[in-house]
This record gives sequence, C-alpha cells and structure tokens, in this order.
Amino acid sequence: MGVQISDIIPRKEIDIKDLKGKIVAIDAYNTLYQFLTTIRQPDGTPLMDKNGDITSHLSGLFYRNINLLQEGLKPVYVFDGIPPELKQAEIAKRKKAKQIAEQKYEEAKSKEDVAGMKKYSGRFVKITDKIIQQSKELLEALGIPVIQAPAEGESEAATLARAGKVYAAASQDYDALLYGTPFLVRNLTSPRRKKMPSGLYVDIKPELIEFQAVVRELEIDKDQLICLAILVGTDYNPGGVRGLGQKRALEIVQKYKYPVEIFKHVQAKFDFIFDWQEVFKQFHEYETSYKEDIQFKKPDEARVKQILTSHAFSESRIDSGLAKLKALDEAKKQKGLGDFF
Repeated sequence: MGVQISDIIPRKEIDIKDLKGKIVAIDAYNTLYQFLTTIRQPDGTPLMDKNGDITSHLSGLFYRNINLLQEGLKPVYVFDGIPPELKQAEIAKRKKAKQIAEQKYEEAKSKEDVAGMKKYSGRFVKITDKIIQQSKELLEALGIPVIQAPAEGESEAATLARAGKVYAAASQDYDALLYGTPFLVRNLTSPRRKKMPSGLYVDIKPELIEFQAVVRELEIDKDQLICLAILVGTDYNPGGVRGLGQKRALEIVQKYKYPVEIFKHVQAKFDFIFDWQEVFKQFHEYETSYKEDIQFKKPDEARVKQILTSHAFSESRIDSGLAKLKALDEAKKQKGLGDFF
C-alpha cells in the first residue's frame, strides 16, 4: 500500500525517452503485482498456460522490458527479502483483505457475474515463490540485472540511487522518498492507456518526482518528511494518527520541525499506540548492502525461448520480441564503430 502522501507531492510528467541511458532500479514486487492484477482476461482470470500456471507476470516482464530497452533505459529489478517485524501488522491486514476479496470473487463466479469476478479477481493476487523464481530466471535470460534485497525492495532501490549506483528508484508507492532516493519514477511499467469507469480511456505517462523539489516545495527536510509519513501512516504503522490528514500533518511538521517536538505535540493532542521512534529508524537508518557493480549482459535468446515456450507463449511473438533486442544490439555495435572511426 505504501505511504499516502500523493496529494502534496510535486511531480512532473515525462517521456520514457527522457530516461535514455539511465539505470533505474525497479521495485520488483510492486511491478509484479501490477502485471498480475492488470494483465488478465475479461472475466478477471489471469493469463495461464495449459497446466493452469499463471503467466501474466512473464508476459508483462517480457514485452514491457523490451519496450524499455528499446527506449534506451537500463532497468534493474530489486526483489524483496524478509520484511521487517514492524510490517507484520500490515501483512496480516492485507492477508485478511485478500481472503475477503477471494470469497466475493467465488460468490460472483457462482452467479456467473463476470463484472463482479473482474472487480474482485485482482484483489487477492499472491506473489508465490514460483512466480518470483520464474521472474528472476526470465529477467536474467534477458540480460537484465536482478538484485536480492535483504529486506524491502524499494528501500534497497532508493539507497542504491542515493549511493549513485542507479539514477532513480521506480515504484508506484512513495516510500522510496523516505529513504532519500534523489529521483522516484512512477508509471514506468504501467500500461500506456487506462480504461476509466466511464468507459473512456486516458493516457498514462511516467512521472518523475525529484526529492529536492519535494522538500523545497513542502519547506521541510528528510527527517521531517519521514515524520510526516508516520503521522499519516506507513506500512510500519498502518493508519497513522487518527484524525490527521496529509495537509494537517504537513502543517504540524513545518511548525514543530524536530522529530521529538513533533511527536511531543501530537501525543498531547491525539491518541496512538505505535512507537514512532522505531518506525522512524526503519526509514532513517537503512543503508544498501549491495557493493557490486551493476552488470548488464547480452540476452540469452535460447534460454528466453525455452522459458516462454514451456508456458505456451507464441513462438512467432517471442521471435518478434527477440528480433527487437537483436536490432538494438546491432544498433549499439554500429554506433560503437562510428564512434571509433
């Protein structure tokens, strides 16, 4: 779910081409959820092979990354590790919500209510160990680097950006800002068009959020941004402080400035049961443990075909995608020769 501060965060629309030549660390779980919930059949059923294995994630990773690579972007996928203990309450909450959604889906299915099936089908998506392993295998076969984070993927992505190993973190959530990523990219792996409830389609463009622009416009610093997030609620303290919205929380942070003073004031006015200092530490003290250079490799075409054909992907479509990667590689070689001469 992530921290809910979208109403007050400045951002600007960009084109994918604006990220040409830049390495972007993508929050893998966030992206897999996106593919698993959006790449579906009309009744909400995910794409599956003849054995009943879900393939929506493989479709999304293959075709979307080819598009990103063609635009000159260099994607790196960062996978979650073991979630912090403080996140267990949020995990339990999500699990319960999934169970309810699955029950409602089954009720809709029993009534042959296609609209209801579609409505609830994406709400109980589970990222299994099998989906994670398949995703890593396909990405590596495509030559795209995979990084395993010790804990949260987006915290690792953000600190990789902060350390200068990548240009930006990419996620639909805003949490990466709390870890100090200099740039956050949203809608990077999203569909280019989205159907609205009215039936009309709207264009979806990538958004770039610059950390310095955020703190400058909000007139706060990084520690105050973390405090603001805690007040409205994070995955480590779901719900935040009851009665405080984004704008009121911002006013409090601006006025009292220092974390201790901020929460001293809030404790005198509001009731909450979480330990704000423990939540603060989760964002403030995280450092990347990844010390290696990020390496991009040439796609292993045979391996890509083996993975996708084993899940009944069309060989002609696979070949078409691989041909685009081959053309991209040839263009790089030609440019290299041109530069040499």
